[in-house]
Amino acid sequence: MTADVVAAVAQAHRRDWAGVLAATARLTRDLDLAEECTQDAYAKALDTWPQSGVPDRPGAWLTTTARNRALDVLRREAVLRRALPLLVSEQSVAGPEDGLDDDRLRLVFTCCHPALSRDAQVALTLRLVCGLTTAEVARAFLVPEPTMAARITRAKKKITAACIPYRVPSPDQLAERVGVVLEVLHLIFTTGHTAPIGAQLVRRDLVDSAVDLARLLHLLMPTDAEVSALLALLLLIDARAAGRRSATGRMLLLSEQDRSRWDAQLIGEGVALLTDALRRRPPTRYAVEAAIAAVHAEAATWQDTDWSEIVGLYDVLLRLWPSPVVELNRAVAVGMRDGPQAGLDALTPLLAEPALATYGYLSAARADFLRRLHRWAPAAEAYREALTLTDNDVERAFLTERLAEVQHTPTREDLPQ
Repeated sequence: MTADVVAAVAQAHRRDWAGVLAATARLTRDLDLAEECTQDAYAKALDTWPQSGVPDRPGAWLTTTARNRALDVLRREAVLRRALPLLVSEQSVAGPEDGLDDDRLRLVFTCCHPALSRDAQVALTLRLVCGLTTAEVARAFLVPEPTMAARITRAKKKITAACIPYRVPSPDQLAERVGVVLEVLHLIFTTGHTAPIGAQLVRRDLVDSAVDLARLLHLLMPTDAEVSALLALLLLIDARAAGRRSATGRMLLLSEQDRSRWDAQLIGEGVALLTDALRRRPPTRYAVEAAIAAVHAEAATWQDTDWSEIVGLYDVLLRLWPSPVVELNRAVAVGMRDGPQAGLDALTPLLAEPALATYGYLSAARADFLRRLHRWAPAAEAYREALTLTDNDVERAFLTERLAEVQHTPTREDLPQ
């Protein structure tokens, strides 16, 4: 098997997994069977493409292969016409998304059905729509992998038992159903924005999938302020993508980025969406997060960043959406506004927060403040701790570089007298 084929299959998994699974689920009306057939299609690609060559349209090839495999299973088990559907029949799929023709959106709403718990909804969407491994989903939730595996299994069984329909809700149900979908899209985006594991800093497939689906939701619900706010948030953050790595591939902090590489068109679109959202209703979670991103995006230089405004926005966000991660981000902003010692003091109470015990960014933030205070030994210890909690190769390279820097900086005792 050639490296080119392996790379092509990996790329097809990143780009086409959701579409292949969703199209197969529309046929099988059984998520477990659809997932099994989709996995079989990718395995068959590894066997077939070295001889036949990579097809011009890998996604179409995989979809056809997965659906053919599903038909074989359904015929063999004699359930195609006799079994009760586990998801709504294809003839009943018509709904407000007609004309958008996006199976992924149907799959997202199926995974986010109100019969499932919120955690199960998000986890199942990450697993089925994005193709994340159970380990990756567990990391996104900051829970052990066996816990996440059990959660996903229970969620799929509940979909089967409840005959949850495979469709976008009717217009009168959209408002009450869209909140969890927004949460899912946000988590998909953040998981792609900085990949939990692997050699890439960004999983572009997840970022693009989240933005794509957010745009589809905005087409469905153009006057919904929270949908507009989420789309604004994703665009304002993604606008900085080109500036996140140097020409040599090194990860760049926000303070180091060349802002001329940021996408001005996306920033303008994001700001316009945010302005529209704020005009329609009082600030909500995503609107406040988008406002924070807008402050960064509209600052001409790092030095021009209005940290007082950012800290104030985090205060508002904590009232709307209390979260240890929001507290961490606020503490970092305090350190940028008031100096590294103030930031370190703000981080200290979070060391006892269980949800952040395996969250590498807490250790990395402490390390940076300690470095700026020239406290080299504790900074090195914090960088080493952050390294043990980070599985992304690009982040590890950055942390390793910083660790070497503080380890080789002489202390006062080392300096000649």
